[in-house]
Formats: sequence, C-alpha cells, structure tokens
Amino acid sequence: MSTGDVTPSGTRAGRTFGVEEELLLLDEHTGRPAALSPLVLSEVAPDDDDTSELSLELQQQQLEVISQPYADLRDLAAAIHGGRRQADRAARQYGARVAALATSVHPGTLRLAPEGRYERMRDLYGLALAEHLTCGFHVHVSIESPEEGVAVLDRIRVWLPILLALSANSPYWNGVDSGYASYRYPLNLRWPTSGTYEPFGSVRAYQKLIQTRLDGGVILDEGMFYTDARLARKHPTVEVRICDVCLYAGDAVLIAALTRALVEDGARAWRAGEPAPVATAADLRAASWTASRYGLGGPLVNPVDGGLCDAADAINLLITRVQPILREYDDEATVNGLLRRIVQHGSGADHQRHLMREGPAAVAADAMERTHLGPLS
Repeated sequence: MSTGDVTPSGTRAGRTFGVEEELLLLDEHTGRPAALSPLVLSEVAPDDDDTSELSLELQQQQLEVISQPYADLRDLAAAIHGGRRQADRAARQYGARVAALATSVHPGTLRLAPEGRYERMRDLYGLALAEHLTCGFHVHVSIESPEEGVAVLDRIRVWLPILLALSANSPYWNGVDSGYASYRYPLNLRWPTSGTYEPFGSVRAYQKLIQTRLDGGVILDEGMFYTDARLARKHPTVEVRICDVCLYAGDAVLIAALTRALVEDGARAWRAGEPAPVATAADLRAASWTASRYGLGGPLVNPVDGGLCDAADAINLLITRVQPILREYDDEATVNGLLRRIVQHGSGADHQRHLMREGPAAVAADAMERTHLGPLS
C-alpha cells in the first residue's frame, strides 16, 4: 500500500487506506462452518471488476478478503462490498456462502489450512491454535516513515477500545452465549503478543520488543506480533487489528474512516510536538475488556480521563477529536450517516442476539444474506 501523496501546494492529500476482512465459510443449507477454503481458492477466476484478493486464513472454514489501497472513502466502500460478493461467488461453487461473523454460532470440528506456517504455529501453540476460529477486521493506513508510524501507534492506543465496541460482532462461542459483545477479543489474548501495549517511544524500542519476543521463542516471525495496532510487515502502513469483522459493510466503512482520521490526527499531533496520551497498558487492557464485554450496550472507558462513561459519550469524544480531519477528507457526512445507522440498528452482536430467539440456523442464514448488503445504500 502506497504512502500518502503531497499535492503541488505542499498540503498532504488524504492518506491511502485498505482493509482485510476475515469471513466465515458456512454450509449454505445448515449454516455450519465448512472446511472448503483450499477448494474455493483453487478455482477462483477473478472477473474484470474484481479488485480484491482472496486468501487462505488460519482455518479452512475461513477466507480472507484483501482490498487494494484507496484514497477515497467511497472507493473503499465499493471495494468492501465487491470483495464480499467476490468471496461469496467463489464459495457458492461448493455449496457454501461467506458470512461476516467474528465467531460461529455453531460449534464445529476445525481443520487447519494447508500452509506450513500454520502447521508450525500449531506445534508452538497447541490447543490454543487448534480450536481457534475467529474473524477480524484489519485497517491499513499509509504512513510516511516508521518513525511516524510508531508515533501514531503511541497516540491512537487510547481510542482503539471505542473502535472495538463499534465492531462488536462475536457474542457466541461453540453455540453458547459468551456474555460478551466481542468474545473474539478475549479469545485472541491467548497469543503471547496480543492486545494493547505500552508506548514505544521510538522505532528502535518497537523493533527491540519484537526481536526480544523472537529470541524468546514465543513467536516464530514478525507477523505474529499481534498487538491491537502495529506497523505492517509488507506495506508502509499502520495496521489497526483490534476490531471484529463487521456484520454490516457500512460499519466496516465507518471504522475504516475513523481509523484513517485517527492515524492522521496522531501524525499531526506528533509533528506538532504533542506528547502521547498518558495511559498504562493495564489501564487500556481494562478499557478493551469493557468494550469487548459490553460493546455499545453498556459503559465504555472515557479515553480522556479514564473514567466510565456512556458509549455515546465516548463515541462523541472520538468524533470531536477527528472531526476536522473527517471534514478535510470529505468523509464527515458519510461518517455521520453511518453512525446514525449503527445507533438505530445496533452492533452485529446486538443483531445476532435478537435473531437467536429463532435459533442459530436463523442467525447464520441472516448473516449469509446481510453480509452482502451495500454499505452506503
């Protein structure tokens, strides 16, 4: 993903951004996880209109959809919608559908994707990996340098729990209500580098921490540095990883827009000499736990003073912080409209729990259809 351009007048153009969505593969009749990803990917023949890449994920019951980088939010919205349709079209060849659920409503026996790295991970992590089936949503935002990227990581960390609450879409685990809006998040904390982090302060400190984990044998490569946000390995981007995959494509577009604005805000604060917000990793672990537990249906931790507040108040603080950038990028109207929608329909977790009155098959069937609704329609 390319970095942001500079216009002839010397002002920064909108940073480019792209997304990675992990989707469940479900049997189209039963709604149960279907271990079909190698078959589905073996015969993918992209149409001329396809702009996303389909890829294996950890388990054969998953596909990953990777967008191209874009500068315009409307183009990214179209790519999110198109990538989901592209993945579903490929899955239908084998009697499956894709569903944007961060965990399955049905239990199932998992099958690891046939990739050497995943096999080495199974040897290292054992049952924690063998039973792991969660789907995340990762947003990449371009940066000018690693120094800028680390400065951004240090400045956005207090806001990330709000993004988690907006994305919450995994209330069920092995067919049981977990009590969480995002049970995917605590499940992912089983990995030794997952979750929040202390401020890094410098690229050298960031790299030293990764090397220490490599030397200690708790990760096999830099890609297993699974913090809530990180510098991407393959692209000059900050990668925000805290979120569940979103049931509604519009929610994904909203979070992508907010993430880009947060990265730009963090970079500007760094250039202006503003210090990173003061918060310990322990404080932020508690904030993320609260977001994963309640989603939008309970309190959240105020990112400014650290106390509890209504979810709406926390979201308003975030919007107030990034509003000038949203306006500059011409994203403000879209973001405001999508926020109104999420207030009206609730999160993916809320929708799943409402439908569970009709049983898990109804939740799965609805997700297989709702995943493909247009994000801005």
